[in-house]
Amino acid sequence: MNLARKVVQDWATRLSFGTLERTKFVTAASELARNTLVHGQGGTVTLVEVEKDGRQGIQLIFEDNGPGIPNIDKALEDGYSTAKSMGLGLGGARRLVNEFEIASTIGSGTRVSIVQWKRR
Repeated sequence: MNLARKVVQDWATRLSFGTLERTKFVTAASELARNTLVHGQGGTVTLVEVEKDGRQGIQLIFEDNGPGIPNIDKALEDGYSTAKSMGLGLGGARRLVNEFEIASTIGSGTRVSIVQWKRR
């Protein structure tokens, strides 16, 4: 998780993201990395520079082959937790980034993609 935070922080700094957008993205990345380890039993994260309509951004794709999420809508609710935590993980990460997509299949794993766009 610390490595994910550092890599995302360094990449966002290199692309001259503002302090607030960088902090939000690093926080979301850290939470999703934690979820991938704890709930997905490990996995991968892919970092991609993206561009759309002349804007620069960073996309992170977290993928695991864990048990999957039975009810994504429930998992995105604040206060919902299967790990006896505060339950702000997925929903909190979604609120911190510009784009958030999640897909999960029971018994096959979960894929979460987030994008943060650099302010113009």
